[in-house]
Amino acid sequence: MSTEESSVAPRRANSMLSRVQESRQQEPKARDGNQTLARGLRVFLAIVDSDHGMTVQQVGELLGVHRSIAYRLLQTLSDFGLVTKSRDGLYLPGPRLATLADAYLPALRDVAAPVMRVLADRLESTISLFVEQGDSAVAIAMVEPTTATHHIAFKPGMRTGLDRGAAAYAIHAGSPAKPGEVEAITVARAEGFARSHSEIETGAYGIAAWIPLGPGVPRACLNLITYRGDIADVAGPDMRLAADELGSALRQVADD
Repeated sequence: MSTEESSVAPRRANSMLSRVQESRQQEPKARDGNQTLARGLRVFLAIVDSDHGMTVQQVGELLGVHRSIAYRLLQTLSDFGLVTKSRDGLYLPGPRLATLADAYLPALRDVAAPVMRVLADRLESTISLFVEQGDSAVAIAMVEPTTATHHIAFKPGMRTGLDRGAAAYAIHAGSPAKPGEVEAITVARAEGFARSHSEIETGAYGIAAWIPLGPGVPRACLNLITYRGDIADVAGPDMRLAADELGSALRQVADD
């Protein structure tokens, strides 16, 4: 495998215990009376974010509950098709997840797909569509290049905070300046695209451009990720043009 490009999975491999601890720190607290629902959602999201699924024991550790409680939650999620159990006892994302994903901002995803495909092949890099969600940016679509043997890959659903990384800077840069904003956002607004290095993935470059969208739509951006500095150095203008093209196409769809 090339030293310039590789799969993101080995590079960011963590133990399941680390994932469990991180998930427990980041998940919001349940409102009164909603503990069971909150637990189920935490388990569902943890399984979606996991690389290889989770066992009943790992779910119990995530929630800090007995295995019997973890098992009942998993059975309920399985009944609704949100998770499925493999032959080796691991719980994996279920078939219903695809339906849920397709239902989220379908117009944005549909219009973005061909633009992202052209961009991914031209720049030989993975292109993702990030949408603002609370204090995070979430990847709702991802296209891998067909023109490169080795590239960074990750699953849609990847979440990153809005305080660092090219996607976060680009999303902020698409809005008017605010007092105290970090320099990377100001620079991105002036140049038309944001850039970061090793802020999300060690050694990886991120190049992102905000998508001009109308009111009432979550802020979004196109994001490129690569280990190749030569691509990162020239990708910005192409990212800006693609984001503007996508914004224009979406406005046309809305007018039709």
